[in-house]
Amino acid sequence: MDWQSLRRIVTDNNKDGRSRILIDGEAAKLIALEEAGLAEIWSAGLDDGKLLDATDKLAETDLRLEPDPGSVKVRWFTIAPEDEAKTAEELEAAAAFGFGAVGAAHCRVDTTRHPSMHKTQSLDVIVLVKGEVDLLLDNEEARGLKPGDVVIQRATNHGWVNRGKEAALLVAILIHAA
Repeated sequence: MDWQSLRRIVTDNNKDGRSRILIDGEAAKLIALEEAGLAEIWSAGLDDGKLLDATDKLAETDLRLEPDPGSVKVRWFTIAPEDEAKTAEELEAAAAFGFGAVGAAHCRVDTTRHPSMHKTQSLDVIVLVKGEVDLLLDNEEARGLKPGDVVIQRATNHGWVNRGKEAALLVAILIHAA
């Protein structure tokens, strides 16, 4: 995945109330390992006055999986093809490292089904842009998601698996639900 080619444009109002471009550039934060990664686009509070806060706070804060209470996050993320040569221990170590790196070790409440399983207190709207993935739930799965498919993930334990040959690119809007 060429993370540098991903572009974010954030709009704002100037002091006269006229619309303008606040940011036209790369992601605020990025964590990537081989073909898997997460790129933060924007985060904003949903309270009155916070939505149009012109500060790009993401660039100043640690990368976190979950949005703050009363906030929304927008991000790109990729799911690399699952490497069948890796042992269960290697997959678990990679998942533990990845979730730990984004402050979300506590979200891994039940990884019995797969190391990528996690549960956040958020409503997530996820759109598959490129590639193919499967959505795992505790007792079932949605297989073969294709570009244009949308998942409304509502604070349930879930995980993503890419059984294909290329990295899958997804866009997510996460709204804190607690």
